[in-house]
Amino acid sequence: MGTPLVFEILEKPVTSCFIGLCSAIWFYIQKNNIGYSHVGLSYETAVAGHHWRIITSAFSHISILHLVFNMSALWSLGVVEDLGSIGLGVQYYLHYTLILVVLSGVLILGIYHVLIQKFKLEYFRRVTAVGYSCVVFGWMTILSVKQPTSKLHLFGLFSLPISFAPFESLIFTSIIVPQASFIGHLSGIIVGYAIAWGLIHGMNNYWAVSMLGWIVLVSAFSLKKSSAYDFSFLEIESVTDSSLPSVRFIASGNGRTLQMSALPAAGVEIV
Repeated sequence: MGTPLVFEILEKPVTSCFIGLCSAIWFYIQKNNIGYSHVGLSYETAVAGHHWRIITSAFSHISILHLVFNMSALWSLGVVEDLGSIGLGVQYYLHYTLILVVLSGVLILGIYHVLIQKFKLEYFRRVTAVGYSCVVFGWMTILSVKQPTSKLHLFGLFSLPISFAPFESLIFTSIIVPQASFIGHLSGIIVGYAIAWGLIHGMNNYWAVSMLGWIVLVSAFSLKKSSAYDFSFLEIESVTDSSLPSVRFIASGNGRTLQMSALPAAGVEIV
């Protein structure tokens, strides 16, 4: 008999929390009929100042199958939490998940920028990417370098050698799922290799908390600026230079109201 689920959850507390968070967000999106153009990441919305979408897009999913596939792979990758003996472990997992979420999103936008500006592929201006696959592919890559003897288990039915899993999964999903974002998955792999090879290193609790604080701050201001969310306690007003915002706190009202307006999107890519 295998290990009871409750014990596996206790062995992978961080992974379990991420799976719970993504599942709760999927349920909320479905229940409230929120369109993916409202939470997804596209070049057009990023240029318009919706920087908060780098975060919301990572934790949003387009369908139950999309969610199950990503969470199944993430559950298998949760073994990272038990690998403190080779320099991984819970803290490493938390620190570099933060890096993967942000940098893979930035890299996607960078690739879109090159395709649009250099190759004149206007299609990528409005393509909307959603999903946690960037992070999943990033951890597949890190584990393939740090622990190449591991296996990636999917749906509890079959497994792949982790050393080949990133590129096997990249090709497989691109063929089987037409909407799968090749660019998004590739971005996760690139950032994963940068972390595994030490090109991105030095994360500790101080830098992680500092980075998280900046993410919250930038997301709050971009939400306020884009009028996607009414922060009644925050007011941004212009000073001498209209491009530089100043911040002051005002009395909060009775609450905050979620305001979402549809944004046109040429298509949705599963990340």
